[in-house]
Amino acid sequence: MPYATTRSLDGTVVAITGASAGIGAASVYSLVDAGARVAVSARREDRLAKIVSDLGEDKVVPVVGDVRDPGLNDALVKAAVDKWGRLDTMVANAGIGAYGGILDLDDDTLTEMVETNYLGTVWSVRSAVKQFRAQDGGGDIIVVSSVAGFRGGADEAVYAGTKHAQVGLAGSLDRELRAEGIRVTLICPAGTATEFAIGAGRTEGSPDLDAYLRPEDVAHTIRVVLEQPRSVRTTVWQLWSTEQQS
Repeated sequence: MPYATTRSLDGTVVAITGASAGIGAASVYSLVDAGARVAVSARREDRLAKIVSDLGEDKVVPVVGDVRDPGLNDALVKAAVDKWGRLDTMVANAGIGAYGGILDLDDDTLTEMVETNYLGTVWSVRSAVKQFRAQDGGGDIIVVSSVAGFRGGADEAVYAGTKHAQVGLAGSLDRELRAEGIRVTLICPAGTATEFAIGAGRTEGSPDLDAYLRPEDVAHTIRVVLEQPRSVRTTVWQLWSTEQQS
């Protein structure tokens, strides 16, 4: 009986939002190592320029902007298509968070978090699906969410709500798009030692971060998902470090 083999990513084209640091940046390096070509977006132009300098203009194309803008997501997809002729994968990774009770954060902070985490994902997916339908072969959508989308903590209700929204979105999209050959995968890491975690309430150098996942752990999972044969769908993947309590 024939057995399933891993799918080569050599020459495939990936778009990644929130790519300037953390999980997004680690994913760029991992996927380029696997042979992919990657269009990257984020608000920090200098960080994206560093990635391009490290990996080469032939392998990475940057688009600077805010994922909350639908036009930014269209521009990201267009940059990939203009440079490499197609898009095979969208990694909707951009996200922000903050710890605190329901009354602890100001209106602007909560609005930015909800719009970035949920609407930013919606706009990324819409831009990718338009392109997938304009070309042959389907594609992959990976939504980077969080285990908080299944079990929010006591000090992260609004953040957990945005992640729960991503969980519902990805599950529905999988049922909507699978017949078109578009796989939708939801990746939900537990706490990860990134600037995101530090800026959202943890302290740099905190012993708490020692037990966290590393960005490279999540990037590896994204790579494994894409290397699966096209006949396989993962749908949901939760990640915990061996030291974290579930």
